[in-house]
Amino acid sequence: MNLQHGMSSYCITIHILVKARLFKDAKALVESILVNKKSMHDGPVEMLNNVLDSLLGSYEVVGSTPFVFDLFMQTCAKLRIIDSVVDGCKVLDERGFGLSVISYNTLLHVMQKSEKTSLVWSLYEHMIDKRMYPNEVTYRILVRALGKEGRLKRFLDVVERIHGKRCSLPGMVVNTCLVFGLIDRGKVGEGMNLLKKMLQKNIIPDTISFSLVIMAKVRMGDLDAAWEVYEEMRKRGFEGNSFVSTSFIGAYCKQGKIEEAMRLMREMDDLGMKPYDETFNHLIEGCSGTGYLDESLKFCERMVKMGLLPSPLAFNMMVGKLCSDGEAKRADEALTVLLEMGFVPDENTYSHLANGYMTLGDVERILKLYYEMEYRSLSPCSSFLNSLIIALCRHGRVREADEFLNLLKARSLIPGSHTYKTLIASHLEKGNKTRAQQFCEEMVEMS
Repeated sequence: MNLQHGMSSYCITIHILVKARLFKDAKALVESILVNKKSMHDGPVEMLNNVLDSLLGSYEVVGSTPFVFDLFMQTCAKLRIIDSVVDGCKVLDERGFGLSVISYNTLLHVMQKSEKTSLVWSLYEHMIDKRMYPNEVTYRILVRALGKEGRLKRFLDVVERIHGKRCSLPGMVVNTCLVFGLIDRGKVGEGMNLLKKMLQKNIIPDTISFSLVIMAKVRMGDLDAAWEVYEEMRKRGFEGNSFVSTSFIGAYCKQGKIEEAMRLMREMDDLGMKPYDETFNHLIEGCSGTGYLDESLKFCERMVKMGLLPSPLAFNMMVGKLCSDGEAKRADEALTVLLEMGFVPDENTYSHLANGYMTLGDVERILKLYYEMEYRSLSPCSSFLNSLIIALCRHGRVREADEFLNLLKARSLIPGSHTYKTLIASHLEKGNKTRAQQFCEEMVEMS
């Protein structure tokens, strides 16, 4: 039997059954087609598209009803055929066949239960874009998806920072997450388009929408426009919030306008706004990058007193600048405090400290850092081992330096030219010309 002819006949039969309200029989026939297609090793995209194309092509033949597409998508969900469902929904919308919220909820539920929760947000984004607005069931599914992804607390916190209190409305959290996520991924236009549609349906509060628009303007680098939105927000009776202030602080820190950033921080304090980890991370990075190292340390100490931990990126930037400025001991002391609170340093943290202590000539402290890294199952990077080798050479401990050089090579890491020059000088000083010549040849070969 010709496969395409058979597919067309099956789809016409499905249309007739649905039109006659014989939904159980229609669903059984859809299942048999999909299972049969699966057995023929069609990929999920091709399988869904082929059946959907045939259903669309035969729709007018029998004067069918749009519910046939709801039934088809719900059956796909039942069979866990979800990989190309979002594209299928887009095709249907382009042809004028929008699914019901029940069908969308069925698909969202299956996606949320699967290991592909990213599909949940793609489908929900499509729903809002096509003005198919959610109900309480939709929101419950999406909240479970946030919980499964480990993002629920984060967006509860985001809403609290904007709204001023802990939110018990799942829709507010879910819709904030969707728009925030798009803006955060650089899809500002898409995020603003969805936000506009949410506002038209009144499914997101004005205070959150204003805050997200400000975030979007800041991410686009248009601070003047962001401040205009903020002033409009104030004129309408809405107060500023820590989320908005942190957005501005982050922008000023990136521009190197640290005085402006610290002024906003003081305003937050005066207004009783509570800074959070991102606020401090911006300031620690900004202060470190502009030479305000004392202020950077103070912000780090303040956040620790609040029970917060800096991000590894922010802390490493501060440590790197302190060590370059001859303040390795202060950086090390800050790390000790953070370790007691559960901070997890990385290879870069230790590399900065090793470089700092190399400058100070404290080889014993670098060795202690090395063994501390081993205890934490961290592998020293090239920079760390180069600093250690140079420090050992400067203290005349050439044999140990050679041992760490062999370790560096064994890990397929590259000795720096400064390391080779230090080794050569140290071996010549010890009268070992042969070893010094060997390092000269290696350095030439490496270069």
